[in-house]
Amino acid sequence: MTEFKSENVKDGIIFPLGDKNDAYAQYFVGQSYLQGLVNDPKVSVGVSNVTFEPGCRNNWHIHHDGFQLLLVTGGEGLYQEEGKPARRLKPGDVVVTHDGVKHWHGATAESWFSHIAITAGTPEWLDAVSDTEFNVAQGAK
Repeated sequence: MTEFKSENVKDGIIFPLGDKNDAYAQYFVGQSYLQGLVNDPKVSVGVSNVTFEPGCRNNWHIHHDGFQLLLVTGGEGLYQEEGKPARRLKPGDVVVTHDGVKHWHGATAESWFSHIAITAGTPEWLDAVSDTEFNVAQGAK
């Protein structure tokens, strides 16, 4: 049996885990969970808790006419912008993704991962992160 680091992320997260992220499943490799945190039509940004099972990651994507902020709350994750090396994420890390930057993020192979995503603009979903790309990212510091 594989032992996962930070397996308690799914039970000990600050914000609700949410339901299986079926609405966006086509844009993820593996299982993620999504819980919207702000439901106010006067607020023009999305604020959600996103939790990834070990090895789960979203596809490459771009935010047009906006941005994305990731506030890491649990586990270990990975973040990569196109043309740059991947970055390993841990609780307390903050990622700023500017308008038009192609990127992906998700859990390491050994850990659950949770972040708050604050997102403005329109996402453009692209190709899945290949197993080869993911395996190379696993070596990130």
